[in-house]
This record gives sequence, structure tokens and C-alpha cells, in this order.
Amino acid sequence: MGLTEAELTGALAEGWAVEAQAVEFLPVGAGSHHWAVRDRTGTGWFLTVDDLGVRPADRDDTFARLSRAYGTALALHRHGGLDAVVAPIPDTRGAVLRRLTARYALSVFPLVDGSAGPFGPHRPEDHADVVDLLARLHRLTPTVAGVSGRADLVLPDRERLHEALRDLDREWTGGPYAEPARTLLAAHAEHVGRLLADFDRRVERVRRTASDWVVTHGEPHPGNVLRTPAGLRLVDWDTVLLAPPERDLWMLTPAFARMLGEEPADDGDALLARWSRATGRAVDPAALALYPSWWRLADIASYVAELRAPHGDGEDPAAALHYLAGALTSGPA
Repeated sequence: MGLTEAELTGALAEGWAVEAQAVEFLPVGAGSHHWAVRDRTGTGWFLTVDDLGVRPADRDDTFARLSRAYGTALALHRHGGLDAVVAPIPDTRGAVLRRLTARYALSVFPLVDGSAGPFGPHRPEDHADVVDLLARLHRLTPTVAGVSGRADLVLPDRERLHEALRDLDREWTGGPYAEPARTLLAAHAEHVGRLLADFDRRVERVRRTASDWVVTHGEPHPGNVLRTPAGLRLVDWDTVLLAPPERDLWMLTPAFARMLGEEPADDGDALLARWSRATGRAVDPAALALYPSWWRLADIASYVAELRAPHGDGEDPAAALHYLAGALTSGPA
């Protein structure tokens, strides 16, 4: 990353007037870098450094998107009164995100005493509390309607996936795993085409419900839910958007467990009914089916793009090939 601890603590002092006394790097999460900091009073702070992207042309847009997302989380906590939101602490100028360099940006959160679970289905004993938390979040939509961004339902890396499908009859030369990836995708090309067509049909149906969208976290899996003495807390708000509520709810259904190769604990119907009673809304089956499809295709597109790009004989591309095989051969999305 290229940032020193002194640069990090200097930005914390300049932006938040916090003098760090102890700094610990935390190897948690994905896509960002995290530290726990204690100041001279013993107060804890959780620092997140977001990578704004390799391409300079994209960084300002990414910074604006993250600022809007973190601002939404702050509004949910401050104006919506939702204590379960672990929201960013604004700097002395009121900003929730501060540029460190052209590529990296810093945000600061309270250091919460709690434990998160692994990425995967929620424990059955947590189901009711998670559903109730999501229902409270979704009911706060009017609080952030003018702050939050909106989901565009566009599949990430879709153009690069189409390009890969067009290039199946030519050698892929990105690295040692490129040709195995091409062979694998070629064997499932018709299936991927059907998945894309089904996805497009679902998107068209769900777009028509846009006036009923709610504020959603986007990834309320156990890794983003802290169990604390005061109850559940939701972290990692970079994915918050106005979207169909099923964007959150599908992670409580058997489809999420099956996507990960696990046996569902139950059929999920009771949890969805509990959410409906709390919100007064019915669950939309089309929207509920959209998000497993979105995640699966997004994984396929991401792994294909990674394996077509220049790479060496390391663990990451080997893992990408393994996960690509799983995404291509798993059950219906």
C-alpha cells in the first residue's frame, strides 16, 4: 500500500484531533485496510483505509460513492436513531472520508467491543434478531432518501465477461491459469449465456418496483454483524444503497447457503414472514431470485477477468480458478 504508520497517525491527528498512543494493524475484511488505535485516554478508534482503485480516472468517482455511503450510515445513526449502525465519526470539518493520497482515503469509526462471525449463513439462533434489525433499517428509508445512492442493477465486469466469451476460440496468455480458465468457461459457455438472459429478465421485472425500494445494507452476512453486549451491530457500510429489500433478505434464505455449498438450516419462510409482519410489506419473489443470480454472475465475471489479466503462479490465481469452477458448476441461481 505504501502508507507508513506515521502518515496514518498524522492524518488522524490532523483530521480528527486524535493523538494515537498505540496502533495495531488488523488483518480483517477484504478490499480495505484496518487498524485499531488507542489514544492517551484509552479511547479506541477503528481506522479504515479504502483503496480508490488502480485507474486514476476512476478514483474521484469512487471517493464520491464511498463518501455518500458513509454519509448514509451516519444519517441512519444520527438522525434515524439506529444504534445498531456502526457509523463513521466525522473529521473536524464534518467529512466522513478524508483523502490520504491520490489512491487512498481514511475513515474513522468507534472501536466496538464485539465479535463477528465468518462469511456464510447466519446461525439459527441469530435469525430473529437479524431479521428484526433489517426491518428497522428498511423502515428508516425516509431518513436517508435524499442522501443514499441507488442501486443500478448493473452486473460488474459484464463487458469483460462478454469479451471473454467472444474470445473462447483464441489462446488466453495472461498467465499459467489463463488457459485452464478458458477451457472451463468454454465448457459452460451456454450455461453462462442462459444465466445472463435469466438475470436480464429478472432485472426488468425488479426495475418496475423502484418506487418501493428501501435503504439496504447490501451484505448483512455474519462477517458484517457484530455480536455485542448491547445487541447486534452492523458494520461495513460501503455497500449501502436504496434497493429492493430483498437485496438484504436473500442472505437469510436457502439460496445463500446453497451458493456456499452448505445445507440450509430451514426454508427461510418463517423469517421472511417475520420481516413482512414488521414492515407491512410482502416479499417479492422476483427480487429474491435476482440477488443469488447477481452474486453468482458477479463472481464468474470477476474471476474470469482476474484470470485473463497478467498473473503468476501464485495462490491467488489458483484460488480464483477453484472458485470459478465452483461458481460455474453450482446449482441453479
